[in-house]
Amino acid sequence: MDMEQRKAWNAGHKLLTSIILKPEEHARAQELALSQHAALYSSQVRSTGKSTLEDVLLQDLKEDTWRKYPVVTPDTKNSIVWHLWHIARIEDITLNLLVAGTPQTLDIGGWNERMNIRFRHSGNEMTEEEISELTAGMDLEALMAYRVAVGLRTRQIIQNLQPGDFKRKVEPSRLSRLQKEGALKPEAQWLQDYWGGKITAGLLLMPATRHNFVHLNKSLRIKNKLQK
Repeated sequence: MDMEQRKAWNAGHKLLTSIILKPEEHARAQELALSQHAALYSSQVRSTGKSTLEDVLLQDLKEDTWRKYPVVTPDTKNSIVWHLWHIARIEDITLNLLVAGTPQTLDIGGWNERMNIRFRHSGNEMTEEEISELTAGMDLEALMAYRVAVGLRTRQIIQNLQPGDFKRKVEPSRLSRLQKEGALKPEAQWLQDYWGGKITAGLLLMPATRHNFVHLNKSLRIKNKLQK
C-alpha cells in the first residue's frame, strides 16, 4: 500500500462513515466495509490484485524485528508481535461477542494454545513484563494464521448484516460476556463502557477497520526504523 493507496483508504473510510447509517445505502456500505477491511489484511484473506498494508509490513520482516521490545518510536514502544496480536484480539472480541453474539474465533480454533501464549484478553493495560513474555513466546506462524481466521470471520459477519443492523445497539447480555470470558483485564474495564455506548456501525468503523489501520502503520514505522 503506497501513499496514494493510503489516501484512497482514508477517503473510503470517510465515505463509509457518511453512508453507513443510511438504510438506502446498506448494500453499498456493506461492500465498502468489506473493501476497506480487505486492504488491511494479507492477500490470504481476499486477493485484491494490489499489495495490502499487511502485505507491505510482512514482506522481508525479520524475526528480530518482529520481537524487538521495547522499541523507541514517537507513538509506541510495543513490539510488532503485540500490535498484530492486539488488533486481532480487539476485532475478534468486538465482532464476535458484541456484533454477532457468537463464540470468539480464539476459542473455536484453540488459538491460544497454538500461539503458545496464556493471555486471552484484548491486550489493553498490559504490564511491561507481560508484553515481554507475549513477545518472546509467541508462535509467529500461528499468530498470522489466527489473524487470517479472524479476518475471514469478520467478513462473514459483515456479509450477514441486514438493513438496519448498522444502527443496532450492543445488547447488555453480550457486553456481560466480556468479563465472563476474560476478554478484558480488570484494569481495562473502561473498554466495556466504551463499547457499550457503540452501535454496530461504530464497531465496524473502529475495531474492524480504523484500529487495524492505526496499528499496522505503527508496526510499519517500527520495521522501517529497525530495517533501514
